[in-house]
Amino acid sequence: MIKVGVLGARGRMGQQVCATVTDAPDTELTGQVDHDDSLDALLGSDVVVDFTHVAAVMENLRWCVEHGLNAVVGTSGFGDERLAEVRSWTDKAPDVRVLIVPNFSIGAVLMMSFAAQAARFFESAEIIELHHNRKMDAPSGTSLRTAAMIGEARTRAGLGAPPDATEQERDGARGTTVDDIHVHSVRLSGLLAHQEVLFGGHGETLTIRHDSMDRASFMPGVMLAVRNLESLPHGLTVGLEPLLGLA
Repeated sequence: MIKVGVLGARGRMGQQVCATVTDAPDTELTGQVDHDDSLDALLGSDVVVDFTHVAAVMENLRWCVEHGLNAVVGTSGFGDERLAEVRSWTDKAPDVRVLIVPNFSIGAVLMMSFAAQAARFFESAEIIELHHNRKMDAPSGTSLRTAAMIGEARTRAGLGAPPDATEQERDGARGTTVDDIHVHSVRLSGLLAHQEVLFGGHGETLTIRHDSMDRASFMPGVMLAVRNLESLPHGLTVGLEPLLGLA
């Protein structure tokens, strides 16, 4: 049995993870921690799953690494600076594995992979990400990861920044820019998690879209990570792609 601790256990995603781990035949829920709870309840876990808050996740993760606990992280907010900081921690804890996942949905991971494949064939690319209005960060971790993958693919193909003749704009009208890719964030009641990647070429466009309508869509990816974390190298890994044979 894989012993699983959950950080953010009383949140919407945390509750779903706890229920899924409890129902699975090969995992045991051994620790549930939320705001103001002692992290010591996680000691003895084989894997700690973190679905907390962008303001709390770094201290949680530092504690896990310092206590030799493997971690699977679904909390958003990991840009290059935060990832570099996590690597500095794992370098000092060579037996620990940390997997940070921008999106646990298998469909979303495939969407990002398809976008990276398409990137070198089109002159233009932009991203629109749409989430519920309770989401704390913008852009989403998924869109940041997608933009980075598109930017990397374009660089390998010898492409520069997509053409953009805009000279006058109101602040935010063109979204933010990540690796030369414009990313636009929508926050709206009634949504859960959605993303469109738009490509434009000569007389044609390509749209790759993924929609999560229920938090249950993330659970197969969470369990894939929990069950296969030991197959990853020690240190930091970003994304489910290695566990899906996509990297």
